[in-house]
Amino acid sequence: MSGSSIAPRRTYDNRARQEKAAQTRERIVTAGSELVHEFDSWNWRDLTFKAVAERAGVGERTVYRHFPTERHLHDAVMQQLESEAGVSYEDVDLTNIGDVTAKVFASLQRFSVRTSVETPQDPTFVGVDVRRRDALLRAVSTSAPEWSAAEKHATAALLDVLWNVPSYERLVGEWGIDAADATRAIGWLMSKVVGAIEDDDPPPA
Repeated sequence: MSGSSIAPRRTYDNRARQEKAAQTRERIVTAGSELVHEFDSWNWRDLTFKAVAERAGVGERTVYRHFPTERHLHDAVMQQLESEAGVSYEDVDLTNIGDVTAKVFASLQRFSVRTSVETPQDPTFVGVDVRRRDALLRAVSTSAPEWSAAEKHATAALLDVLWNVPSYERLVGEWGIDAADATRAIGWLMSKVVGAIEDDDPPPA
C-alpha cells in the first residue's frame, strides 16, 4: 500500500520538474532572442551566457545546464528566430523560394540592424548558410535533373547571392530602397532565375 502511494507522487514530481525545466529553457531562449533584436549588427559575440542569464533572470549555471556551450545557445536562438519568421529550409523548393526569402527579409525589419555588415563567422551563421545552400542546390537539382553538376551549382549559387542578407542590406542601406520594395525586387529577380530553370535555359558553366 505504501508503494502504491509513493509511485504516483514520484511520477507527478518528475513531470513537474520536466515542465519547469522546459519553461526555464524557453525563458532563456526568449531572452537570447530579445538581446539579438537589440544588437546593432549580426555579430553575436555579445550573446554570452552571462548576458542571457541576466536578461532571463537566472544564474549562469542554469544556462549551462540547458546549453553546454555558447554554440548550442546560439543555435537555439537561431531556431527561435527562424520559427518567428516562419522559415523552414527543409521545405524549400522552386515554387516557394520567393516566399521563404521574403519571410527572411521581413524578419530583418524587426531588428536594430540598419547598415550593411560583413557576414559574421559565428558557427551558427555558418551553419545557416550551409543549410540554405543545401536547400537551394536540392531545389535546383530536383527541378533540373538533366543539367550538369556545374550548371546546377552555378544556378544555386546565383539564387544564394540574391537570398543572402548582405544583398538585401545593400539595397536598403546603400541604395536607399524601401525594405518592402527591396524584398519585392529581389523576389522579382529570383523569379527570373526560376523561369530560366523552367525554360531549361541553364547558365554558362
